[in-house]
Amino acid sequence: MATKIREIMTGSPTSVSPELDIVTVARAMRDEDIGAVLVAEGDELLGLVTDRDLVIRGLAAGGDPTRVNIGGIASSATATVGPDDSLDKAAQVMRERAVRRLPVLEDGRPVGIVSIGDLAMERDEVSALADISAARPNT
Repeated sequence: MATKIREIMTGSPTSVSPELDIVTVARAMRDEDIGAVLVAEGDELLGLVTDRDLVIRGLAAGGDPTRVNIGGIASSATATVGPDDSLDKAAQVMRERAVRRLPVLEDGRPVGIVSIGDLAMERDEVSALADISAARPNT
């Protein structure tokens, strides 16, 4: 059973520049079959954007999605964990901040993302959340 974030995180997270437009980022998320990207300039993490952010803060807000910069709709990345932090710490941070994904930083650089689904699959593999998280989408 895993005890550290590095054992369950998704490594090599996709990062995008804050200047990219919503459509470009949405296509990258589709092509990579992911629900969140990190927003960064070089090794500096600026925020996180989820597929839900694209809809709620991007499309529903109006404007031309080919002109709205992703940096303007990103959530700030104030909640993070390290790769050697415990799964308990990640769960605590998610609970306290009411978030479902956490960037994983090592020496100030993004090295992964851990999700509530990752925790569920590790901690209680027979739970409904773990079962749903482990399933591949039908496309």
